Amino acid sequence: MVYTLLSKVGDLLKDPRAVEVVERYVPGISKNPLVLLAKGKTLQSLLELPQAKSAGLTSEIVTKVLAEINQKK
Repeated sequence: MVYTLLSKVGDLLKDPRAVEVVERYVPGISKNPLVLLAKGKTLQSLLELPQAKSAGLTSEIVTKVLAEINQKK
């Protein structure tokens, strides 16, 4: 499976290789209780949330992370 901005957060969290990469960029995120609220959201919709913007999460960063995850496959 190739991950894109239309992939769901929950799908990424099911993939150990994806979690490994995401954890390097955002340590502890996969175990954060708030991530449960985002499991059904796409990465694109997550980027549209004010909380993501205030945390410094940008489409450029997510695109970089996705490229690294997809390269590991």
